[in-house]
Amino acid sequence: MERRIRQLLSSLNVPWKYPEHAGRLSAIRQLLELEPVPGLRFECGKSATRDQLGRVHTSSYLSHIFDLRGKNAWLDVDTTAVSTGSIDAAEVAAGTAIAAVEAVIQGRSESAFALVRPPGHHAEPVRARGFCLFNNVAVAAAHAQAELGCRRVMIVDWDAHHGNGTQDIFYADPDVLFFDIHRASPFYPGTGQLEEIGVGLGEGTTVNVPMPAGAGDQAYLKAFNEILVPAADWFQPDLILVSAGFDPHPFDLALNVSFEGFAAMTGILQEVARRHCKGQLVFVLEGGYHLISLSRGVRTVLEALAGGTLQEPSITGLAEVEAAAAFHRQAFVSDDPD
Repeated sequence: MERRIRQLLSSLNVPWKYPEHAGRLSAIRQLLELEPVPGLRFECGKSATRDQLGRVHTSSYLSHIFDLRGKNAWLDVDTTAVSTGSIDAAEVAAGTAIAAVEAVIQGRSESAFALVRPPGHHAEPVRARGFCLFNNVAVAAAHAQAELGCRRVMIVDWDAHHGNGTQDIFYADPDVLFFDIHRASPFYPGTGQLEEIGVGLGEGTTVNVPMPAGAGDQAYLKAFNEILVPAADWFQPDLILVSAGFDPHPFDLALNVSFEGFAAMTGILQEVARRHCKGQLVFVLEGGYHLISLSRGVRTVLEALAGGTLQEPSITGLAEVEAAAAFHRQAFVSDDPD
């Protein structure tokens, strides 16, 4: 049925509006050119090698993906597709995540943000899913462990969708602490239950915080302060990686995290990184498909990383109600005490 539906769609003379497209990065760069962030420096990325990808993906899976280079094809029934340049782009996405980690570990910057696409956190060891071909953050984490002397790596995933691929890759690994806050099942991909905590030696190093639709700043910051921070203090990471998706913003219609909320979460992660791993903190772009909230969200995080002033998130609508109350209050005040 899936194959037949796609055949019918392809026979219609209507362009397929694929939400993961190159315009996502163009929108970010355009905003950063219009509103530069003081202290921000750009460096070029690079392509990941097969050996680097092979630390988290099987050889048979990589062979299958590389056979699709230069082709148009559907990989998975959940909308994962490739065009003629997708494999090259995915290699650069994973390699640029590695380059960002190297920039931080080698001391060129305290923190870094890999502006990459396609995203990666849904990619499993043997399967492409949810727009993701290679698991960028997992490739970067494995490289940090294998080549850069980082024994313990903490991965924080705040994308609206659960990072099922990252969890799968490190589910039994005691040296990777995976913290994921996301919209709860049955929201895609349907994984990330509270009880999913890892197995074997890795039991306890997977921390899932499923959220209801509409959850926002107050809930997210409570989860960071009361779950993530104690977990990090227990784990004592050598490096912190962030799967930074911006679809928790209300413009993407999944959750209700504001720009100030993203900045506040970034500030918490900075404090944790400075306490445990010399401030070594690397963000890797994941989802976010509304171009305004995506670009503004990325800039907000970059500004926080660069030392900008963090505004305290407020409860949505509270300031407006207070202003309205002040405006209307005199209309209901009587000079007559009776």
